Amino acid sequence: MDALHPRLLVDDFATAFRFYDAVLPELVGARRVRGTAAGPYANWDVGEEGVLVLFDRASLAEVAGTAHLPSEGAPAQDTVMFVCRVDDVDEGLALCLTHGAAQVVPPTDRPAWGPNLRTAHLRDPAGTLIELQSY
Repeated sequence: MDALHPRLLVDDFATAFRFYDAVLPELVGARRVRGTAAGPYANWDVGEEGVLVLFDRASLAEVAGTAHLPSEGAPAQDTVMFVCRVDDVDEGLALCLTHGAAQVVPPTDRPAWGPNLRTAHLRDPAGTLIELQSY
């Protein structure tokens, strides 16, 4: 049973789908369980546990009764980050960049955060902040 998993609400479903479908298998060993680039829903699991769900933002706005609200606000700090533990941060970053991610912070050792912790920060094609980490 999946207890917790992130669900990203995306405006350009096909682009987000192609990105995560390309990088999740190699980054974290995830396999796509359901969905296609046509949307509005797709999910990836590692073993029997959900690791990520994509959902078309407009579809959920209709369900939640928020379709009349603006989809974007003034620039602000991030309120969510998708974190992936990987074997090699540098290789993971290269993979993501190949599939359309944008680097925010290059691979960096972070001893103040934990022993042997190394991270890189990037944005997926929709702008969601991602942290790749190894320790």
